[in-house]
Amino acid sequence: MAFVVTEPCAGCKYTDCVVVCPCDCFYGDDTQLYIDAEHCIDCEACVPECPVEAIHSDQSVPERWRHYIQLNIDRVAALKPLGGPMTEKIAR
Repeated sequence: MAFVVTEPCAGCKYTDCVVVCPCDCFYGDDTQLYIDAEHCIDCEACVPECPVEAIHSDQSVPERWRHYIQLNIDRVAALKPLGGPMTEKIAR
Protein backbone atom coordinates (compact mmCIF):
# COMPACT_ATOMS: atom_id res chain seq x y z
CA MET A 1 0.00 0.00 0.00
CA ALA A 2 1.11 3.57 -0.65
CA PHE A 3 -0.34 7.01 -0.40
CA VAL A 4 -1.58 9.02 -3.36
CA VAL A 5 -1.97 12.76 -3.95
CA THR A 6 -5.32 13.49 -5.59
CA GLU A 7 -7.24 16.32 -7.30
CA PRO A 8 -7.56 18.77 -4.38
CA CYS A 9 -3.79 19.32 -4.63
CA ALA A 10 -4.03 20.63 -8.19
CA GLY A 11 -2.95 24.25 -8.06
CA CYS A 12 -2.70 24.18 -4.26
CA LYS A 13 1.09 24.27 -3.78
CA TYR A 14 1.08 23.79 -0.01
CA THR A 15 4.18 21.77 0.77
CA ASP A 16 3.68 21.09 4.47
CA CYS A 17 3.44 17.37 3.66
CA VAL A 18 6.93 17.09 2.14
CA VAL A 19 8.62 18.29 5.33
CA VAL A 20 7.24 15.46 7.47
CA CYS A 21 7.91 12.64 5.00
CA PRO A 22 10.64 10.42 6.49
CA CYS A 23 11.34 8.79 3.11
CA ASP A 24 11.48 11.86 0.86
CA CYS A 25 8.70 10.49 -1.37
CA PHE A 26 7.32 13.73 -2.81
CA TYR A 27 7.90 15.10 -6.29
CA GLY A 28 6.19 18.07 -7.85
CA ASP A 29 5.56 19.88 -11.10
CA ASP A 30 3.72 23.05 -12.08
CA THR A 31 0.39 21.35 -11.39
CA GLN A 32 0.68 19.51 -8.06
CA LEU A 33 2.64 17.14 -5.84
CA TYR A 34 2.96 13.36 -6.30
CA ILE A 35 4.07 10.51 -4.03
CA ASP A 36 6.63 7.89 -5.04
CA ALA A 37 4.75 4.65 -4.35
CA GLU A 38 7.96 2.61 -4.47
CA HIS A 39 9.45 4.45 -1.49
CA CYS A 40 6.35 5.34 0.55
CA ILE A 41 6.32 3.38 3.82
CA ASP A 42 2.67 4.15 4.62
CA CYS A 43 3.51 6.06 7.77
CA GLU A 44 0.62 8.51 7.18
CA ALA A 45 2.67 11.45 8.47
CA CYS A 46 1.75 13.51 5.41
CA VAL A 47 -2.01 12.98 5.67
CA PRO A 48 -2.79 15.34 8.57
CA GLU A 49 -0.37 17.95 7.16
CA CYS A 50 -2.34 18.36 3.92
CA PRO A 51 -4.67 21.35 4.40
CA VAL A 52 -6.78 20.42 1.35
CA GLU A 53 -7.16 16.71 2.27
CA ALA A 54 -5.69 15.54 -1.03
CA ILE A 55 -3.67 12.58 0.30
CA HIS A 56 -5.29 9.15 0.58
CA SER A 57 -4.08 5.58 0.88
CA ASP A 58 -4.26 3.86 -2.49
CA GLN A 59 -6.90 1.58 -0.97
CA SER A 60 -9.18 4.46 0.03
CA VAL A 61 -8.90 6.90 -2.89
CA PRO A 62 -12.43 8.07 -3.72
CA GLU A 63 -13.70 6.48 -6.94
CA ARG A 64 -13.77 9.78 -8.84
CA TRP A 65 -10.02 10.17 -8.21
CA ARG A 66 -8.87 6.55 -8.73
CA HIS A 67 -6.99 7.58 -11.89
CA TYR A 68 -4.65 9.60 -9.64
CA ILE A 69 -3.06 6.34 -8.48
CA GLN A 70 -1.58 5.80 -11.94
CA LEU A 71 -0.99 9.52 -12.42
CA ASN A 72 1.24 9.60 -9.31
CA ILE A 73 3.21 6.62 -10.63
CA ASP A 74 3.60 8.13 -14.09
CA ARG A 75 4.53 11.64 -12.94
CA VAL A 76 7.08 10.40 -10.39
CA ALA A 77 8.69 8.27 -13.11
CA ALA A 78 8.91 11.34 -15.35
CA LEU A 79 10.13 13.70 -12.61
CA LYS A 80 12.78 11.49 -10.95
CA PRO A 81 15.32 11.83 -13.77
CA LEU A 82 14.98 15.62 -13.58
CA GLY A 83 16.07 15.90 -9.96
CA GLY A 84 15.64 14.71 -6.42
CA PRO A 85 12.51 14.65 -4.31
CA MET A 86 11.05 17.70 -2.62
CA THR A 87 12.13 17.82 1.02
CA GLU A 88 11.60 21.41 2.09
CA LYS A 89 8.57 23.63 2.39
CA ILE A 90 8.30 26.14 -0.41
CA ALA A 91 7.13 29.67 0.38
CA ARG A 92 3.79 30.34 -1.25
